[in-house]
Amino acid sequence: MTSNVGIQIPSRLPLLLTHEGVLLPGSTMRISVDTPRNMHLVRSRLLKGTSLKSTIIGVIPNTRDPEHDTDDLPTLHSIGTAGMAVQVVGSNWPKPHYTLLITGVCRFRVSGLLKERPFPLAEVEQLDKLEQYTTPATEGVTAEDGELGELSQRFYQAAVQLVGMLDMSVPVVAKLKRLLDSLPRETLPDVVASMIRTSNKEKLQVLDAVSLEERFRKTLPMLTRQIEGLKLLQKTRKPRLDDDKRVLSVRKSGGFPGRQFSLEDEGEDEDGDDTAALERKVHGANMPEAAFRVCLKELKRLKKMPQSMPEYALTRNYLDLMVELPWSKSTKDCLDIRAARILLDNDHYAMDKLKRRVLEYLAVRQLKTSLKGPILCFVGPPGVGKTSVGRSIARTLGREFHRIALGGVCDQSDIRGHRRTYVGSMPGRIINGLKTVGVNNPVFLLDEVDKLGKSLQGDPAAALLEVLDPEQNHSFTDHYLNVAFDLSQVLFIATANTTATIPPALLDRMEVLQVPGYTQEEKVEIAHRHLIPNQLEQHGLTPQQLQIPQDTTQDVITRYTREAGVRSLERKIGAICRAVAVKVAEGQKVTKPEASAPEGPVQEQGDMAAPPEMPIVIDHIALKDILGPPLFEMEVSERLTLPGVALGLAWTPLGGEIMFVEASRMEGEGQLTLTGQLGDVMKESAHLAISWLRANAKNYQLTNMVGAPDPMEGTDIHLHFPAGAVTKDGPSAGVTIVTCLASLFSGRLVRSDVAMTGEITLRGLVLPVGGIKDKVLAAHRAGVKRVILPKRNEKDLEELPANVRAELDFVTAANLDDVLNAAFDGGFPATTSAHTHPQLISKL
Repeated sequence: MTSNVGIQIPSRLPLLLTHEGVLLPGSTMRISVDTPRNMHLVRSRLLKGTSLKSTIIGVIPNTRDPEHDTDDLPTLHSIGTAGMAVQVVGSNWPKPHYTLLITGVCRFRVSGLLKERPFPLAEVEQLDKLEQYTTPATEGVTAEDGELGELSQRFYQAAVQLVGMLDMSVPVVAKLKRLLDSLPRETLPDVVASMIRTSNKEKLQVLDAVSLEERFRKTLPMLTRQIEGLKLLQKTRKPRLDDDKRVLSVRKSGGFPGRQFSLEDEGEDEDGDDTAALERKVHGANMPEAAFRVCLKELKRLKKMPQSMPEYALTRNYLDLMVELPWSKSTKDCLDIRAARILLDNDHYAMDKLKRRVLEYLAVRQLKTSLKGPILCFVGPPGVGKTSVGRSIARTLGREFHRIALGGVCDQSDIRGHRRTYVGSMPGRIINGLKTVGVNNPVFLLDEVDKLGKSLQGDPAAALLEVLDPEQNHSFTDHYLNVAFDLSQVLFIATANTTATIPPALLDRMEVLQVPGYTQEEKVEIAHRHLIPNQLEQHGLTPQQLQIPQDTTQDVITRYTREAGVRSLERKIGAICRAVAVKVAEGQKVTKPEASAPEGPVQEQGDMAAPPEMPIVIDHIALKDILGPPLFEMEVSERLTLPGVALGLAWTPLGGEIMFVEASRMEGEGQLTLTGQLGDVMKESAHLAISWLRANAKNYQLTNMVGAPDPMEGTDIHLHFPAGAVTKDGPSAGVTIVTCLASLFSGRLVRSDVAMTGEITLRGLVLPVGGIKDKVLAAHRAGVKRVILPKRNEKDLEELPANVRAELDFVTAANLDDVLNAAFDGGFPATTSAHTHPQLISKL
């Protein structure tokens, strides 16, 4: 309690009118000042004053409705409180205003208003004697006889009773008890009325009670009401700390203007029960010794910290995360290999290599229980089921599944988390994922790992090195946790469309499993096993309403989609389902009025809208009506009707593609023109092809336009690779360019059912290339019958499905002679000198 000894209020006081409550002598409250009169008062009186008396102003409750307030000075309440401005804080947001911290000194009566502008100034009469605040508690009214002494004693006993019913560990309760023991009895009504929960109207009545006896009479019922309410609360349920918080309120010195604060706002209360519960959780988390020591240290700091400190919330959040992490919680793996094989086969068709790897892991887990989780990387074109097979693997193993999308992530803090020194710090996605699943051996799917970015915030691919290294991830350290966490039991599965954009160090830590595109037969099976039933269910249809024969599915695959996966196929099936859903819905709508429809024209319309016969079978005609004209024609022979055209095979991250190479010649100066957005490697392949053909022109009887032996003499060559908007590069088009130019120079047509791939050398050798499976599947989709491959790629044919190998004729070529003989009908004969080599005779 602030002592006011020696302070005598002036006879003229500036008046501050406020809507925010009633200031009583002995209490402290915050008042927000934003009206013009009050702003002038603060600037001219409080901010410019230098004496102690300049800090004393009169605070009068404004009884006018705030919603109907005007610039005119309202009728002044006759009684006010002289207050000392302890603190003045200015702010410009959301609008210019001041916040005053004012302590009530004594009551005054307004004798007359001296002026209204720029702020009210009034002649006042002091009502309370300040000396009464220094009278010892044992003197004064307690020693007097009569009604006032009895009221004072009853009030004091009621206040002591209230304090006795509350928890003394609460700071506000302890403060009230100290005030009861130290303050004079005359001041108790004002002090207690300002601390217990009362309305502004009741406080205004206390303020207007000038005589001490009347003041006791007004305040005693309020105090009794609080006691009765607390007794009733204690009867209905077990007393808790929350009950005390409902009874008392204080005007906190650091709070918002005029707001009544409960005990939580004091910032001095440490919730012992909550901290004890957190400590029990720390002991029961079964965390490693190092993490346990860190938690105990943070818990010790937390107990010494008041809740008002910002670091309290940070430390509490850190401890909550530590106890929620699954340090020793894990799920038991389902090691039944037979059941796992059935589940994988039911979820996904084909993908034999992926299924075999999962079954191998289960088999080893049966033999050795402490096996580290493998780190797999599924690489393949979009839409082949890399993400869904990861979810299926988790279900097969009986583990929790969590997907982390890494596409576009360019901040290493997404992986490792932020240090706790930063504002808004939080753990990385790995630790957050473990907290979400609640076990330490889930299946983590790191989706699109090939699309990680890099920025000023660090390289997330480098941060993943620790996560995906089996020799390091048993002690993965997140920046937020700052203690090691064991990730060795987590099964990491990464997905990517290509390995070209994955850093070599990261790729070296993963076991790469190629997931090729599907063949047409596999797509048909997938459509009828999974896609069609799923789309029927999503569109509210049944197999009794819609049937899609296999021939129609084959037609959709070959003529309306050209992709390695099945996403476009699923969308086309969805379009068919929507079209059928319209027919079914219209049929159901007209069946009801048909029975009661009158005869005449309306009846004829009902007959016209008769429901279709069920099931609706989609044939080729209906398919064209729904999906429109075919998007792709699989016959490539129509484009190979002139010399100088050949069909090559290319690999893209989206799967294999067929690629035409076209050449033409005209009179010129022997220049070579290349178009089609070609990379440097492909341009060099074209120059290699020209050089080899010019060197072997006589052997193959290749001539220029006028029959000269040099094909380039007086001739310009233009090579074009269609789809000019698509960037192309790579060495595998070498054999296609040679075949195209050989066709142009010889005037012979290349076989219309042949596609080829392979790198060439200046000596005419054919070198191996990559992506054979995807390229062969693309040729199979395009209706090609013969595929020319490098001799050293013969081993890659084992990965092809048996039906594809049976339907295609594979020619393996060691040199360009083999390529040309296989690419032309009747071969591409050369003179004898092309095949004769000088015979070496040993003279030893």
